[in-house]
Amino acid sequence: MATDVTESAEIGEINKYNFRTETTGGFKSQKGINADIVNQISDIKNEPDWMREFRLKSLEIFESRPMPKWGGDIDLDFQDIFYYLKPTNGQRKTWDRSRRRALHPR
Repeated sequence: MATDVTESAEIGEINKYNFRTETTGGFKSQKGINADIVNQISDIKNEPDWMREFRLKSLEIFESRPMPKWGGDIDLDFQDIFYYLKPTNGQRKTWDRSRRRALHPR
């Protein structure tokens, strides 16, 4: 129990400066992975057909493989993961604007 108190104190120490970046997602796929989600992501990213086919073939290969029997049992549920999150609708190509904000906060 003492470890939990120490970890909580350390987290509180880190958070006292309120370091974080607030973002709102432009798009968040549903949890899990299947051909429909791969197609949806390709549509949103406006990818060429060859890339979509590459991703679909990769998904097919991934799904055909068994989970390894060696190592620890991590009980990973691949259908309980968000595979794509587009950070914002106004995503920029450079860091200039965010850098100015970091250097000169309001």
